[in-house]
Amino acid sequence: MRIALAEDSALLREGLVRLLAEEGHQVVAAVGDADALLAAVAEDRPQVAVLDVRMPPTHTDEGLRAALTIRQQWPEVAVLVLSQYVAKRYATRLLTGDPAGVGYLLKDRVVDVGEFLDALVRVGTGGTAFDPEVVRQLLAATTHTDPLSRLTERERSVLDLMAQGHTNASIGGQLFVSRSAVEKHVNAIFAKLDLPDSPTHSRRILAILRYLDT
Repeated sequence: MRIALAEDSALLREGLVRLLAEEGHQVVAAVGDADALLAAVAEDRPQVAVLDVRMPPTHTDEGLRAALTIRQQWPEVAVLVLSQYVAKRYATRLLTGDPAGVGYLLKDRVVDVGEFLDALVRVGTGGTAFDPEVVRQLLAATTHTDPLSRLTERERSVLDLMAQGHTNASIGGQLFVSRSAVEKHVNAIFAKLDLPDSPTHSRRILAILRYLDT
């Protein structure tokens, strides 16, 4: 895949460039701030933009604003955010609208090369990838909501993995159940969250949004 990378830490940035190149990806830009990333995306139109949340000059929300700009102006470009912390409002804003092609990983996850590369490919091909800790913290902020309280423990586990971007087959492998069993749990989740079948909306995406943002 063609990737644009924004990370203000030169050491981490160069490490990611080497890792991605070794895996056969093409890094079309490797920059240290959000403005340079936006310029690179506008010029090169990569498949994925990988970026930090906090970047110069203020190290607050430059990456957040850049990610939202990319999603608004170039929706065909996937966004994978790497962060040292969980920004709940940020994750929710990224999911507003169509969350396909969006990922949010904690930087500690990058040390697990296999999981990072899997998340990158998943996001780059239109899927989602959310760090389990991100999902847990978002869930902790929404445990007061009523619809989710209707779910069984197994259904919550299935929805948790759905929110991380796993397919039904992958969820079955994670939970050691058959794919048909996962499909039954997913359908039960749709029913309990009052998500009717519709040709214009993805119930899977709506369930994830309800899970993260209610």
